[in-house]
Amino acid sequence: MISATSSVNVSYDPQLEAALFMRKVYAFMSAGLGVTALTAWLVANSVTMQQLIFGNRLVFYGLLFAELGMVVVFSSMVRKMSASNAAILLFCYAIVNGMTLSIIFLLYTHASIFTTFLVTSATFGTMSIYGFFTHRDLTSFGNILMMGLVGVIIASVVNIFTHSPALYWAVTYLGVFVFTGLTAYDTQKIKDMNTLGGNGGPGEDTKLALSGALMLYLDFVNLFLLLLRLFGRRR
Repeated sequence: MISATSSVNVSYDPQLEAALFMRKVYAFMSAGLGVTALTAWLVANSVTMQQLIFGNRLVFYGLLFAELGMVVVFSSMVRKMSASNAAILLFCYAIVNGMTLSIIFLLYTHASIFTTFLVTSATFGTMSIYGFFTHRDLTSFGNILMMGLVGVIIASVVNIFTHSPALYWAVTYLGVFVFTGLTAYDTQKIKDMNTLGGNGGPGEDTKLALSGALMLYLDFVNLFLLLLRLFGRRR
């Protein structure tokens, strides 16, 4: 006799769930980087936009403060937003960031920008894979990196006034180390973040993925800009 009911064993694989979540994070991050790159290229090829952004310091610094404001709002309010509004804010940030980053196309050769992008991608990818698969807790390492990041920010502000070449290069090399390490740390943090808070439904899961995407986006962009100082060829 065939039973009318049967039991189905559904196994839960945390590693698979984490991999699926990280795939969503990387998809959002890659889309954001793509929007930034396209915006930067379009602005760099528009004389009108160049004059508007770089011909007026108020506009340029206004965009920089707008970027900072959007990051602060996103980080503090993402849990209260809808997933669609969070996505809109992320991509608005990517567009504004692309507008200010368009200056690299005016300062560096296209070949060196492309080469630096490849180096950044390889470095970022390696460290992110390490952060995902390592069983070592990177929290203590991350705390050290955050202190290093504070040092980089303070030193960069100081060098605006001192214009010291030695400090400039010290900040560059330290910054490369900091953001390379933060890539691994943030990847592990995002992976754990999904494990701890990713059960609130599709909307909450998407907002967590968007939040993680912004973290990795910032790591990638900052690492790219610092490596461009080292490998970029001026026009």
